[in-house]
Amino acid sequence: MNTVAIILGFIAFCVVITVAVRALRARRLRELLAARRAKYNLNFAERRRHVQTVRGRQVEDLDEEEITAYEQRDAARNQNIHFLRLLVADLFDEEELEPEQEEEQREEQVLARQSWIEEHQEGLDQHAALVEEEEIGSGVTVMAEIAPEEDDIEERLEREGGKGGEVQLSLAWDDYNDLDMHVFCPSGERIYFNNKNSECGGELDVDMNVRPVSSNPVENVVWTGQAPPGKYKIGVHFYKHHRKRRTKKTTSFRLRVMVHGKSRDYSGTITSGSAMQMVTSFTLKPNSSTSTKSVPL
Repeated sequence: MNTVAIILGFIAFCVVITVAVRALRARRLRELLAARRAKYNLNFAERRRHVQTVRGRQVEDLDEEEITAYEQRDAARNQNIHFLRLLVADLFDEEELEPEQEEEQREEQVLARQSWIEEHQEGLDQHAALVEEEEIGSGVTVMAEIAPEEDDIEERLEREGGKGGEVQLSLAWDDYNDLDMHVFCPSGERIYFNNKNSECGGELDVDMNVRPVSSNPVENVVWTGQAPPGKYKIGVHFYKHHRKRRTKKTTSFRLRVMVHGKSRDYSGTITSGSAMQMVTSFTLKPNSSTSTKSVPL
């Protein structure tokens, strides 16, 4: 009897601890988000009164005929990336290395990547322009609120020193592959690993896994000042498959779009060798009225 009581007491203790830890983590995430808003986005509430945010259409919004047309365009994009020979593995690849060897070759691999980018810049720009024409996002909208124990994007950003701002776009995935976020700005600029600062104020301030250094990476594009009105499109490209610790050639990712303090989360998968995906888009429209109403993300 005493043994049963001890076991039941231990189970109850574990439940209490688990609930307390989850509550503490949820509170910490809320405080972190509030602190980031206060630090980088002092006037977002005021600006929000004068801006409408309109979300772009997703594949899930299409009828049968539109889906067929979308799939045809998607197939053309996949053919395009092969035609332009933009698969990194076609040019250089690496075997799985020990940590000491990995560090020794780090600089060599970074230089090889930059050389490859310079050699294929024209093709990369052509493929990006084709993807930019897409008006339908491939992202799958997830729950408006994610359970705190399943949501660590803010923690990853804090770990890497990522900034917050009026418009903030954050990409996270859970393996050693190198995914890249491409943001097409209203000005016509594209923010990505080879153009980290745009003339319209956007900045790619966190770019990870050029070398496979993290199994829980994050990337971040942010406007710490006022973001210009117009249409924004967010694409995801599977740049490089790193053969490390059984990392596979298909990666699941999460994209968080935060505009004026309101966020929307998307999830999707992307496979090595496939075209860049247009995940979602949104439009910032100046609003002359003083109403606080806005179209939700």
